[in-house]
Amino acid sequence: MDFLKVSSKSSPASVAGAVAGLIKDGNPVRIQSIGAGAVNQAVKAIAIARGYLTPSGIDLTCVPSFVELEINGQTRTGIRFSVHPHYLDDDDFDAEEAPEPEDL
Repeated sequence: MDFLKVSSKSSPASVAGAVAGLIKDGNPVRIQSIGAGAVNQAVKAIAIARGYLTPSGIDLTCVPSFVELEINGQTRTGIRFSVHPHYLDDDDFDAEEAPEPEDL
């Protein structure tokens, strides 16, 4: 399985759109980031994606894990996020109260 690779320069809104699209299409989503800035952008993207999907009755859960990667002969520690859909019942949410992505 491939990863969405997020860097410190990645646009959280663009990554969020990719995550939301993959989730809606029923595809698994895994994100890989190396460095504090990249992890920050990845977490923001996941939060924004929740805002995109909640009005459709889909919430997200996220499982982070560490990974060691060899880059240019050096071992670097990264963080991978496995993002899973959680389908909400009508009683679980009110679409009018769902946060807008720009409010996150």
